[in-house]
Amino acid sequence: MRKREYMLGNVAIARGIVEGGGQVISGYPGTPSSEIIGTLAIMKERDFYVEWSVNEKVALEVAAGASMAGVRSVVTMKHVGLNVAADPLMTLAYTGIKGSMVIIVADDPSCHSSQNEQDTRRYSQFSLIPCLDPCTPQEAKDMMPYAFEISNRLQIPVIFRPTTRISHGKSDVELGPVCEDRPAADFRKDLQRWVMVPSNARVQHGRLLELQKDILDELGDSPWNKLDIREDTRLGVIASGIASVYAREAIIKQDVDASFLKIGTCPVPVNKIRTLLENTDTVIVFEEMEPVVEEQVRIIAQETGSNVEIIGKIQGPVPRIFELNADICADVLAEVLGLERTDVPIDTGEDFDYDACRIELPMRPPVMCPGCSHRATFHVMKKVYGKDAIFPSDIGCYTLGIQSGTVDTTLCMGGSITVASGMYQAGEKKPICCSIGDSTFFHTGMNGLLNAIYNKADITVTIVDNRITAMTGHQPNPGMGKTATGEDTVAVSLEALCRSMGAGFVQSINPYDLKQTEEVFKRAKDYKGTSVVITNQLCVIDAKRSGIRRKPFTIDADECVGCKLCVNLGCPAIEFDIKSKKASINIMCTGCGVCASMCKFDAIYEVKK
Repeated sequence: MRKREYMLGNVAIARGIVEGGGQVISGYPGTPSSEIIGTLAIMKERDFYVEWSVNEKVALEVAAGASMAGVRSVVTMKHVGLNVAADPLMTLAYTGIKGSMVIIVADDPSCHSSQNEQDTRRYSQFSLIPCLDPCTPQEAKDMMPYAFEISNRLQIPVIFRPTTRISHGKSDVELGPVCEDRPAADFRKDLQRWVMVPSNARVQHGRLLELQKDILDELGDSPWNKLDIREDTRLGVIASGIASVYAREAIIKQDVDASFLKIGTCPVPVNKIRTLLENTDTVIVFEEMEPVVEEQVRIIAQETGSNVEIIGKIQGPVPRIFELNADICADVLAEVLGLERTDVPIDTGEDFDYDACRIELPMRPPVMCPGCSHRATFHVMKKVYGKDAIFPSDIGCYTLGIQSGTVDTTLCMGGSITVASGMYQAGEKKPICCSIGDSTFFHTGMNGLLNAIYNKADITVTIVDNRITAMTGHQPNPGMGKTATGEDTVAVSLEALCRSMGAGFVQSINPYDLKQTEEVFKRAKDYKGTSVVITNQLCVIDAKRSGIRRKPFTIDADECVGCKLCVNLGCPAIEFDIKSKKASINIMCTGCGVCASMCKFDAIYEVKK
């Protein structure tokens, strides 16, 4: 009997990588994908290489190099990270690989932690690289060894697309055997294949097109596409990925009889779709985000002369935005079939009153942590540059500076500096002060800063350095002196790096020291050219984990005049009582002391004991 474990989806995927014999794993942290490498990095008996790369393009190229040498490689990222890695991705489809390569791209329907909800299956179509779309953590784990296998057999990378509910869902997962047979690296020179000059690229493009038939045959017969034809109904349901789980539950809820095609691949299984169309009059397609499957079903129907009514996202009623769930799918079935919305109970073997457990939770917008140094930085930044200044920002915890009035734009990783430069070059006269995190700066901010300096943009670049990649789960970055596996390495100096690019004004500060911070920002504002301010303060969560403790602060109610200056800082540790018109500090205080520095009445002081 195989062992079973209760696993997070990303942990199951990591297990699948080990079962498939992964040898080189690289990636850049991005929710919801981060735990995959995080899990692999802390495995005690690790006989593979794993790294956090500086960005997704670099990570994909590292994995590509390993696969060209003949080993099994994996690269991980979130969906927007594939935009960064798209340049090598498109050409890698031409060269192919020698060993095996899996490109894990976690999509985020409903934008839980992302700036868009793009569909990675579009990249599969664009690049002509096959894509696997798991429906459960168990299937995600089981798909990984298969992904290595077909990648090696077809000599092409395979995209693996979990979504948020797969990556961050939990379930029992049955484990398989760990692969012990790992090929040795042995790169063989082949200029026509590996060197993409135009003459070679033209040939390789033709080879990629010829390969598509083999990809269709392989995926069409794969175990991830399952067709169930029901003889007593002319209704068909097609669902892909996790939507197939929702659709099955909705069919049970609505007590509907339907033929069912579960799809887990892109390209889609053409023959199975044709069979379904031959046995139905109406087909409903459920999939999250883009109508990728629906478009293919419509094309196949047109090619075969089928008159089946196809219902999905293109003309509704299946929503094209946000996540699906069983209730949404049930509502669609009810609308299409003219049924009353019903819930046929699913037998769980237990008597349980689910309705009694349902409660309405109050809205709680995300905020920066109590004592977060970014809050102090933004407070001073706004004070020095003024509320009419322009504050382009970036992707990270500090994006929550929007609540401080210091985030006016957020486009993409590294975009704050370049957007700020563009505004200046357009003739904008208002002061421009942008913000970017340390990890994001290493990711793609460096090029933006170099461009700003080279083209003489008169802007201030604030690098908010909290010594960690905080937003995605506290992964290391090149400024920390630690690798993904905790080994010591070179700690890159942000200050030295900025000076080497030619920045004439570079100053590091402790943002908890409001007086010093204000002085430095004033000098940066007055500087003609690209100025850089680096705020150095360890992330409060990471500091706590490291054993660093500061004494908390309290407010003397007799001295407090209720001016709300400390309250307006926005720290969750500071509260205000409407009745007494007094501020107070709760147990969340981390002892940063910023509120005490702000108080004009000396009402806030450090707890002595």
